Amino acid sequence: MSIQRGDAPGKSRETLGLVAGIACFTTWGLIPIYWKLIGSVPATEIIAHRFVWTSIFLSILLSWQTRWNEVSATIRSRRALIYCLTGGIAIASNWFLFIWAVNIGRVIETSLGYFMTPLMNVLFGALFLRERLTRLQLVSVLLALLGVFNLTFGYGRFPWIAVWLCVSFGLYGLLRKKSATAAIPGLFVETILLLPVAIIFLIYLQQSHALVFGRAGWRLSILLVSTGVVTAFPLFWFGYATRHLRLITIGFLQYLSPIGSFFLGVFLYHEPFTRGHLVTFALIWIALVVFSAEALLRWRSTRVREIDACAFEASALD
Repeated sequence: MSIQRGDAPGKSRETLGLVAGIACFTTWGLIPIYWKLIGSVPATEIIAHRFVWTSIFLSILLSWQTRWNEVSATIRSRRALIYCLTGGIAIASNWFLFIWAVNIGRVIETSLGYFMTPLMNVLFGALFLRERLTRLQLVSVLLALLGVFNLTFGYGRFPWIAVWLCVSFGLYGLLRKKSATAAIPGLFVETILLLPVAIIFLIYLQQSHALVFGRAGWRLSILLVSTGVVTAFPLFWFGYATRHLRLITIGFLQYLSPIGSFFLGVFLYHEPFTRGHLVTFALIWIALVVFSAEALLRWRSTRVREIDACAFEASALD
């Protein structure tokens, strides 16, 4: 009975972690709807507002969590500051391109980019962190590359939006890994480093009478203010999920995001989906199946070795 009572909190945290993970990736998958609501605002102004309101919201969140010591430690480290600055530039370009692409009717291509992101992470790990690619991981990367070539030569247009989205987000993940900062404190430092640029740009728009905020009605202004919440809450859920779920579970959940965007683009916004798109997506999905199967087999092999090691130690003690 005591074991069951002891297990309950752990199971509860894992369940909450699963709920948080689903909420996080579902929100990211459905977020094109939100950007469409403020589609009349230029993407540059949206990004500037996102930095301003995200910094304010994260300040409140950090105060509530009493984590300012983590922010101070990051600011005192020159190495962490450099990684946060470059990471902030990478994620800012990712945000801008994603919002701009959604509002010009390229939601399907954004989903392709985020489908390719896990494979880009593997490639970056091999190139910059000297992580060895397994044979199946190499096959996955080559299949994704074949999909890009198919869309380029078969459809007649290089999917540069998809490619830059996965490259910039993969680069952001690499820089965050190298900075060794926690999700929310790290995001706050990245945000405040670029906040002065955002404020100067908004002042410029105001003086040029080109600022949409405050001029287009209270509804649109409230939506712009809420960019801080839209940015921070999914990251908060993501941080909770990563603490209480296995990485392989997180890996599978992350596909909810591009799946959601894909269905929005095809069925809600009726974007063109050609045979070239179908072949490319099929190649990417096959690559992801291979990649996920390899990760699952590797995880199960590791678990078996750990169980055997524990059993050996127990028998040795007996």
